[in-house]
Amino acid sequence: MTDSESTAPPTSPTPVSVLLPTVRWTDACDEVAAQLRGPEAFRGDEGGEADGDRDDGDRDSDRDREDADSDRDRHGDELLVICDSPDDPVADRRGDLPARTRIVIAGEPEGCSGKANAIAAGMEAAANDRIAWTDDDFHHPSDWLATLDADYDRRGPTTEVPVFVGRDPLARLFEPAYVIGGTLAVFETGVAWGGAVIFERDDLRDGEPAFLRDLRRTVSDDGTLTEHVDVSAVDRTRYVRAGGSLRGSLERFVRFLTITRYHAPGATAFNAAFGVVMAALCLLAPVAGVSLVTALAGAAYARFGIRRATFLLAAPGVLIAPPLMAYALARRTFVWGGRRYRWRSLFDVEVEPV
Repeated sequence: MTDSESTAPPTSPTPVSVLLPTVRWTDACDEVAAQLRGPEAFRGDEGGEADGDRDDGDRDSDRDREDADSDRDRHGDELLVICDSPDDPVADRRGDLPARTRIVIAGEPEGCSGKANAIAAGMEAAANDRIAWTDDDFHHPSDWLATLDADYDRRGPTTEVPVFVGRDPLARLFEPAYVIGGTLAVFETGVAWGGAVIFERDDLRDGEPAFLRDLRRTVSDDGTLTEHVDVSAVDRTRYVRAGGSLRGSLERFVRFLTITRYHAPGATAFNAAFGVVMAALCLLAPVAGVSLVTALAGAAYARFGIRRATFLLAAPGVLIAPPLMAYALARRTFVWGGRRYRWRSLFDVEVEPV
């Protein structure tokens, strides 16, 4: 839905179920829990006419409306914190949770990633039809949920845009590539980012059962959502912590490239060809090549208001891109969240112990 097609907002807000997969209680859990609206927020305007001032038709209409909205009035917003096992540290918070917050135990994944399995379990446990997904690795300001909910009322399924901020030398070297291939791609191409996306069950083109079936036989939760829902991006970024170790950053690079390989093979081929051309230009015509790639990265940073000097690393990043992409494409497994995944095709995933 485009802005020109947007409709007037509903007379009363719609409750949202927020799904947050994590094995530990983090600041993000507290931030989102503090934003949840209780059932009283969904009862509309209670300051109108007294019952004695209404005729029978009005009262009948009110009763019909109350019946239709009974589930909405009863539930309100909720936060589902989803972990794999009762042994995960976050499970210890059961019995000591903020209002309208639940712990969901997803179980061990079989034939899919732990993240996809957690999201599928959260979708099944959620009480509301409007669903927001988020992650535990970025800051959620106090208006995060209300703003994302309002975005849905204006434009339908909506995603925010990630900016990956490196926490180790290799992750910082990847930052320009992630801004161009991640931040810019999410904004321009209708890709859903699972860290901040909102939609309703009815938006799933092939229905919820088909969506959950696909989640439970693949790796990428947001890649799978993109296959099932048409989303549009808002011009609003969230800074996501990435990496922390050289090995972790390398595994993330392999995972990201494998995701695009299976969900967007054409884009992967273009990125590989573009990387080779830019690397060759930097080697054969250093002044022109370095100036061009640095300018391109700087323009992308400026477009999203990213005030980080790492755009200056675009040229060395381009030089190491071809061998790293070849390495990633040659890898048959990668490690993510304490598990090793052998991802043979879009719906052929084997989970192995690390």
